[in-house]
Amino acid sequence: MTAGTIVLLRHARTAYNAGLRLQGQIDIPLDEVGRWQAEQGARALAASHKASLVVASDLQRAQDTAAAYAQHLDLEVVPDAGLRERSFGDWEGLTDAEIAERWPQEHAVWRSGGEPAANGVESKEVTARRMEEAVLRHAAGLGQGETLVVVSHGSAITQAITRLLGLDPATWRGLHGLHNVHWSHLRASGPGASPAWRLVAHNVGAGYPLDTWQAGPESRQ
Repeated sequence: MTAGTIVLLRHARTAYNAGLRLQGQIDIPLDEVGRWQAEQGARALAASHKASLVVASDLQRAQDTAAAYAQHLDLEVVPDAGLRERSFGDWEGLTDAEIAERWPQEHAVWRSGGEPAANGVESKEVTARRMEEAVLRHAAGLGQGETLVVVSHGSAITQAITRLLGLDPATWRGLHGLHNVHWSHLRASGPGASPAWRLVAHNVGAGYPLDTWQAGPESRQ
């Protein structure tokens, strides 16, 4: 038995997102725009997907984003460290330019889609496997007519979706990353079908123009 629907939602904006710093597993809170995004995105998601279970990375930015949605359904958020962002080791907290300056060869490999040999950088395959395990473990407790909402992080979600679609996360780069508080919707395939999940929608949000969404409510005045 498994949930018929899985929704993977990226957390709202943080100061590191705004400053274009690589977060990884550093525990960064939402900023003011992020809190607004979480509220607006929660309403939009609750209008289209009624979760039976809400699970989230144990990092604060994911927990707070999940809580904004779960309160619309009177649900508690279940934390799971297996849903954390991909670890980027020594690169965490740095801008792209800073990484390129300090690790030029490794940065070039990373930007070309390869696996950089930098200290503490988790491979896409490892990230994908732990994400898939966590998502399917929670989905297994639900029925075909139920929905699992998973709140996680940009790179981790991309790797998870790729693996759930039966593709190789180490080499396949066909998905654009999710914007903050945007989600992907997967449906279970029929019994014995391969892959077991189908992508119904990707990078869906609350309907704001992207520049407004990224700038926050003050840009609407």
